[in-house]
Amino acid sequence: HKVRKVYYEEIVGTLKAASRTEIASRVLAPIEKIYVSAGQTVQEGQKLIELDRRALETQLSQAKARLVAAEADLKNAEADLRRLEPLVQKQAISQQDLDKARTRREVAQAQLDHAQQAEVEARVMLSYATITAPKAGMIVDTLAKEGDMARPGVPLLVLYDPASLRLEVPVPEHLAIQLRKGQKLSVRIDALQKDVESVIDEIVPQAELASRSFLVKVRLPRSEELFEGMSGRLLVPAGQRDHLCLNMDALQRIGQLEFVEVLRDDGTVERRFVKTGRIGMPGRIEVLSGLQEGEKVLLKSHFAPSPGPSPTSSSS
Repeated sequence: HKVRKVYYEEIVGTLKAASRTEIASRVLAPIEKIYVSAGQTVQEGQKLIELDRRALETQLSQAKARLVAAEADLKNAEADLRRLEPLVQKQAISQQDLDKARTRREVAQAQLDHAQQAEVEARVMLSYATITAPKAGMIVDTLAKEGDMARPGVPLLVLYDPASLRLEVPVPEHLAIQLRKGQKLSVRIDALQKDVESVIDEIVPQAELASRSFLVKVRLPRSEELFEGMSGRLLVPAGQRDHLCLNMDALQRIGQLEFVEVLRDDGTVERRFVKTGRIGMPGRIEVLSGLQEGEKVLLKSHFAPSPGPSPTSSSS
């Protein structure tokens, strides 16, 4: 019998993580210890790298010393000001001397504020000696070794979230214009020999000039078997077509040849070679040539003589 069915075009793409982070140092310091390796799963806040802290600790000690000196200067300036204020009223000193004392107090206060900020900054810089994971994920690459010099902005580790894996495929424009964000499509992962359901997460609204295609990104379910860089094939609906559907129990094979036993109207049987296509619904296969709609074929249970009821036929 004839079946109308949606057919798909398979478009090859690559698995990429939507959430990918390059982890770098914020300070210039030698790497003392690396606690993780490629393929390891980490949690948010987990310690990844420890840098040499000695130079940063020295900077913090110097900042603390400057803070103590600034506090002492402010204390002396305030004491001088308190001592001079009554003398102005007694006209023992001039107003100018009092103004100078107030200026010294303000300068000492500004120096103290600056020293406090420098001490806070030194503490923050020291905290950068310990590099932690900004979020949960998997380490996919280590770009440095213990003993290397960590430089600000130069990546040391690459971290990605396995839950954010997407298949990115260049879909031809005549198919891409039919797709919508949130639409569900199947993805075939050849390495795993299985299909997974995906959801369109993003369609880049600009066609690539050379290939006349749109970049489509589909979100995949989280799986321990999927990794960034693997390939997959997106099954995009391309239209509908009619084809003949045959019961697979009627199909026989000799080498690469396929044939069926056709039951004629007069009750005789004709062996006829056929060409088949894809498997459709369970137990049915597409017939490309050799049969016509409505013809009857014998099932495998009737090919060899056996006791019991007379052979029956099945509609193709």
